[in-house]
Amino acid sequence: MDLLTIISNTLGELIAPTTAAYVLAAIGLNIHFGMTGLMNMGQAGFMLLGAYGFAITQSMGTNMFTSICAAVALAVIYALLLGIPTLKLGPDYLAMVTLAAAEIIRSIGRSTAMTNFTGGSAGISPQDFTTKFEASSPLPDGTTTFLLWTYNNNIANSWWLRIVSWILVAIAALLCWRWFHSPWGRVLKGIREDENAIRSLGKNVTKYKMQALILGGIFGAIGGILFVLPRSVQPDSLGRAVTFYTWTILLLGGAATIFGPILGSCLLWVLLTFVKEVMRGVIPDTLISSNQVESLGWIIVGVALMCLVIFRPQGLLGDRKELAFNA
Repeated sequence: MDLLTIISNTLGELIAPTTAAYVLAAIGLNIHFGMTGLMNMGQAGFMLLGAYGFAITQSMGTNMFTSICAAVALAVIYALLLGIPTLKLGPDYLAMVTLAAAEIIRSIGRSTAMTNFTGGSAGISPQDFTTKFEASSPLPDGTTTFLLWTYNNNIANSWWLRIVSWILVAIAALLCWRWFHSPWGRVLKGIREDENAIRSLGKNVTKYKMQALILGGIFGAIGGILFVLPRSVQPDSLGRAVTFYTWTILLLGGAATIFGPILGSCLLWVLLTFVKEVMRGVIPDTLISSNQVESLGWIIVGVALMCLVIFRPQGLLGDRKELAFNA
């Protein structure tokens, strides 16, 4: 067992673009659930639309700004389509609609009728949409070693992508800190606690809920872009499991907190990678296969998360009072 390799691979998850993508998706979900009490069970749908909006427009030859705007526009339209018929109803309806809608988006992406646009079940190759992003890098060509990690500067899972990803995370955290402590954020928290009380003050509760749904969806769409930049756009890679991972990250770090999504994402992927790396180094291949290591790793992490939910349901950074929804 190579201890240095295990440490390098494990700690590498702290700065991985995928970790940052899940942070942004969890920040969006934090706006939905942590701030407003919206039960969005389809954050993967926002991520997939953002990924498709960016990748398809890039493959058509548009510039980066236009592609990002297309991803954001799709998220806004999607939020409007979800929110208009459901936000006046109870949270259960929104949960069912968002879960079903995310599956519809994934099924449309896999459809052979959409192969010319989405690539069908095979997806969109990274060579079709990552070229301009890589060309925008100010870093020199080649690879760079920093501490324990060596990555290409500009291509695929690169330092450039890591720098951009975590800058976006910092901006998102700063914006959320400002929003959480603004009058608008206090209205959202009031809606989460007792929307009838807020309505009695003359506030348009549905409008505030729609604003939260749109903003959280935009963060999800940007997270979707970061998620696919080091890989292809494959609809099944942004399925139901991604939404459940995002919920796990949010609840692990603590809902209604600024740094909860960041801590939750880093901790989940570091812990999962560490468990898998140790099992691969300790358990011989003749006893357990690589696929079984993947499954067993999730089981162990899942049990740890269950214990966390039992003994600290508010999450690592959360406040128990913040979980008193509609108390």
